[in-house]
Amino acid sequence: MESRIKMIDSSDAEGKLKELYEQFNGKMANILKVHSLNPESLEAHLNYYKVIMFGKSPLKRSVREMIATVVSVENECFY
Repeated sequence: MESRIKMIDSSDAEGKLKELYEQFNGKMANILKVHSLNPESLEAHLNYYKVIMFGKSPLKRSVREMIATVVSVENECFY
């Protein structure tokens, strides 16, 4: 499924956006790429994701991934 939001492809990225794409070796998920028009927003989303998925928590990482999967299914978001 294609996003309804315009996204800048990694091959067309410049500046800060290019740096962020390079961190993912061109394999960034579309859920993140929708921020490509606003690299500062993308960077904030990446930092937020790192805290949620890898930060200190009483929940194991596998439980966090399961919650994310269930939320995606409920939102009919198959990416």
